[in-house]
Amino acid sequence: MSLKNQSIKKFFNELPRNIFSGFVVSLIALPLALGLAMASEAPPIAGIIAAVTGGLVVAFLGGSHMTITGPGNGLVGVLLIAITSLGLTSAYAAIMCSGLLLMLLGFLRMGKLADFFPSSAIQGMLAAIGLIILGKQFHIMLGNRITADSSLGYLIEIPATLISLFSLTDKGLIYAAIIGVISLLIMLFYHKVRNKYMQLIPAPMWIVLLSIGFSYYFELILKQQNPIHPDYLIFGIPQVAEIIRDLPEPDFSLIGGFSFWSSVLALTLIASIESLLSIKAIDKLDPDKRRSNVNRDLKALGLATVGSGFLGGLNVVTVIARSSVNINNGGTNRSANFFHAVFLVLFILLFSTQLARIPLPALMAILVYTGYKLASPDIVKKIFSIGREQLIIFFVTLIITLEVGLITGILSGVLVTFIIHVVINKNFSLFIRNVLKPNVLMYKESGQEGTYYVSVKHFCSFLNYYKLKEKLEEINQSDDVVVDFSLCQFVDHTVMENLNNYQDLFTKRGGHFEVLGLDMHSADSEHPFAFRKHLPIPNLLGSFTRRQSSLQELAADFQLHYDADNTKEVAFLENFLFFRTKEIDHIFNQLIDNKMGSDIFDIEFSEGEFIAKEIIRSTMMHIRLDSEIPEFTIDREGLLERFYSIAGYRDIPFENHPDFSRRFYLLGDDEQAIKAFFDTELIHFFESNRYFHVESNGKALLLFSKERLASLKEIKALLDFGHRLKQVIQNK
Repeated sequence: MSLKNQSIKKFFNELPRNIFSGFVVSLIALPLALGLAMASEAPPIAGIIAAVTGGLVVAFLGGSHMTITGPGNGLVGVLLIAITSLGLTSAYAAIMCSGLLLMLLGFLRMGKLADFFPSSAIQGMLAAIGLIILGKQFHIMLGNRITADSSLGYLIEIPATLISLFSLTDKGLIYAAIIGVISLLIMLFYHKVRNKYMQLIPAPMWIVLLSIGFSYYFELILKQQNPIHPDYLIFGIPQVAEIIRDLPEPDFSLIGGFSFWSSVLALTLIASIESLLSIKAIDKLDPDKRRSNVNRDLKALGLATVGSGFLGGLNVVTVIARSSVNINNGGTNRSANFFHAVFLVLFILLFSTQLARIPLPALMAILVYTGYKLASPDIVKKIFSIGREQLIIFFVTLIITLEVGLITGILSGVLVTFIIHVVINKNFSLFIRNVLKPNVLMYKESGQEGTYYVSVKHFCSFLNYYKLKEKLEEINQSDDVVVDFSLCQFVDHTVMENLNNYQDLFTKRGGHFEVLGLDMHSADSEHPFAFRKHLPIPNLLGSFTRRQSSLQELAADFQLHYDADNTKEVAFLENFLFFRTKEIDHIFNQLIDNKMGSDIFDIEFSEGEFIAKEIIRSTMMHIRLDSEIPEFTIDREGLLERFYSIAGYRDIPFENHPDFSRRFYLLGDDEQAIKAFFDTELIHFFESNRYFHVESNGKALLLFSKERLASLKEIKALLDFGHRLKQVIQNK
């Protein structure tokens, strides 16, 4: 079979799961698109138009594989200013012009644009965007419309809104505030519910369903009108036919003005940065380890933005939250983006009347939570742990962005970063003399096939990181690479963070990425992303927690070796199916049994990326086997597994053991080998024991019970189950 025919066959085989993933993504995209449009003071349908246009255009013309497109959080502030200062029709013209500029960036191969901005400055800009969203929508969420002079003014007025909440007398406003508070609580605590059935419906869609149900309860049961104040209900969601009939006419009469082009440049800058960062993050999660063509994606996003603006929609960008959801629900290619757009069209065709029942405070609660995630205190803690100078960069960018604007804010962050680097090194000429010089030498070492040596000298920072990146991008990521910084006087935080990403990427794709020469440097903190210079620091010693002390006692009772330290040596886990779309941070609290070839450990990993990122800690067991067995995954049969079957994941049947087939969901590629391996003894073992998730990669087993840290009792049960399972397998 030709490669083309194989690709076509693979596409159709994966189509059910991409349709399923597109449907799940659309459940999140619908309320977000409505909320982002209304937060920008555009018609609610404008957000849907952007999502649909992006899905249809980028799915066919884009250069990324797993991303979802639509309206972005980062553009709310700029769109709000553009619509307020230019008017709606002129803002559509500005959106179309920004789309043309995005296309131009793609044709000029400017996909590396994001590499010229320091990481902490980008974080500061995103945090400012989060505060802009949170500040303006917080008041509407609590049934209080106010007008402030600036983004900072909206934040300052938050205490006053909280106080006024207790003096509300209008029932319509009271109900609006209650809906807003309940919706915010759902967004805050829903992710803590690790029930696989509940997680089938995302938190934003629960809010939509409950809001609509609330409206119908008053109308059908109590025979009353919707009690929400009319000013806090959605109006103006037209039918598809009305959208086509009443296409807006973009007004280009202000094209010669400064405010018009400042809006265009701001829209283009934020759209490109948000999209490029999202594409980079999603590529890290791609199970097939594919690279996106970012320049092709910029062209497609630009074309989609032009079309969206023409139809009366917002800018189209790559969105990290919905893209992460796509990966976690089995999406494999751009068709998931297409089907997410198709489902949105169906929602508008079939449920436009119901959407008008959603209270504004419910949608604003979703945006308040989104804004909080962008400006979370955890981000500040993380940046402070990297280095105090990063906190200065972060806050300068954040404050100036809030007070002046996005472009001024990010440029201020770049300038402050450069000044701090000069002060740290006490050497202005280091940067001026060497910024344009070639400072990266790469060659393939003789006698060592597949090993590349990369030497970096002078300095390596956000100013010239692109030179190192260009060299690393030329290397096949299944090869071995050595990057030597022994001739480099200074390596900044942005470079250290990107080097860590490369190490993860090469490891996943079968290569080896090693950094040398930094043993001659030191850092201002213990964080692996801290800048590197000769600044010796002491090592900090930690102490055991109560749980660690208990684990140490358990290890002594069971004659196990206990190691409490964190380790990132997790390559032995990454070839398990469970971790194909998850990022492993580290393992710790290891209970090692060398005699049985097993170890139990706590593990920290994440689902999704950026504002969609969820950190999960669990307890798992890894068992090395003496001989190879088939690769499979077995878990308890449930409703979710039946959905997986519909999406194309087939449960392996056992006609002679109907109880086993009914109770367990068994998945694997080599069905014949798995059926031969699962004989009567092994089937009876699973039937007579408690349920565990068990997975084989052919050479080892991975076992766990729940996606949380286990108690001592549960660890003992896992230890007993795992060792008995290995004995059954060895007896075979």
